[in-house]
Amino acid sequence: MNIYAQADSNIRKTWLYLTFFFVLIIALGWLVSYYAESPVILWFAVIFSSFTSFLSYWFSDKVVLALNHAKPVEKKDNPELYRTVENLCITAGLPLPKIYIINEDQPNAFATGRDPKHAVVAVTRGLLGKLEKVELEGVIAHELSHIGNRDMLLQAMIVVLVGIATIMVDFFFRVSFHGGFRRRDDRDDGKAQILTLALSIAAAVLALIFSQLIKFAISRKREFLADASGALLTRYPEGLARALEKISADPCELKSASDATSHLYIANPFRGKESISWLHKLFMTHPPIGERVKALRDLKI
Repeated sequence: MNIYAQADSNIRKTWLYLTFFFVLIIALGWLVSYYAESPVILWFAVIFSSFTSFLSYWFSDKVVLALNHAKPVEKKDNPELYRTVENLCITAGLPLPKIYIINEDQPNAFATGRDPKHAVVAVTRGLLGKLEKVELEGVIAHELSHIGNRDMLLQAMIVVLVGIATIMVDFFFRVSFHGGFRRRDDRDDGKAQILTLALSIAAAVLALIFSQLIKFAISRKREFLADASGALLTRYPEGLARALEKISADPCELKSASDATSHLYIANPFRGKESISWLHKLFMTHPPIGERVKALRDLKI
């Protein structure tokens, strides 16, 4: 598969997942509103979730940079890094993002920001010291591809949907365990009440689980797409492939990483948690490094 076909395939699959996600949220919303008999509360939950997600979208870059202790760097501080980013931005047709450095030994990087004009690229000190030039270019190209592909916007949409699902499921359980079903079920016998409640709870739980799984699946697809787009940008997939191998093999811990921000990095920042059993892979925000490296080396540019 050539790079353009892989990118198109990943985009189609991403939007397919997202469409299913929307349908899932709508179905869960109908379930909650039907049994709670209170569409006003449902709309309040949707608006509240959307509002908080909107705020996180506008200020997420500042929060993420603070959580990871990233410090801004100017051109005079690291001219080589700046030239690398500038050259790739010119090639990609993107405005120059703000550049930050994280004072950590583990080689890693991430991009954040709400759009290309307000984007940020952050790299660790270890990335600058442990990668060769072509490998560093591959990593920067991957992060710029996230910016160019508008992944931040897509992730914001997913945050909204998952937030809505979480709030609705929480509300559903509060209603179900505080007598919210009595009026509708007074005319039914006891067995029907129990069966209805059991099925409703099962549906709510499954909706929440599936919403999280779809979130992870979309994130993994975006990583594959950023790999392919980054390789197209540098015209040298091997550089990024070698960088991913070095990053994953590095034993250093990334102390500033957390579960809240780990999905942003180009590779899993946690060490000792790289199991690739089928169950573990379902809940990974990144594809296994071996799969990404193989996909890069199979590309035809």
